[in-house]
Amino acid sequence: MTDTLSPRLAHQPLRAQARRFQQHVRCYRLVDGGGAPHPVLDDLYDSLETAWAEAIGWWQSQFGPGHEPVEIGVEVSTASGDWRTVRFPGG
Repeated sequence: MTDTLSPRLAHQPLRAQARRFQQHVRCYRLVDGGGAPHPVLDDLYDSLETAWAEAIGWWQSQFGPGHEPVEIGVEVSTASGDWRTVRFPGG
């Protein structure tokens, strides 16, 4: 009997992780200038473009066109349940 796992068994956790990441459906949310979920635009979006279009539309309705920088950011969900910033507020 050996103390090592067969190559087939040793890679099963990695395969399980890969399946989990493949099955993860990304969603996006808008955040305020401080990085907290936006108090008004508190929704989930299916794409970065959809989220950003909503942010720009709301920002312009509040402050008028050309009022920069836009103090709204966008985060994307991760397979582990966390959020990662993909567009920083004011950027």
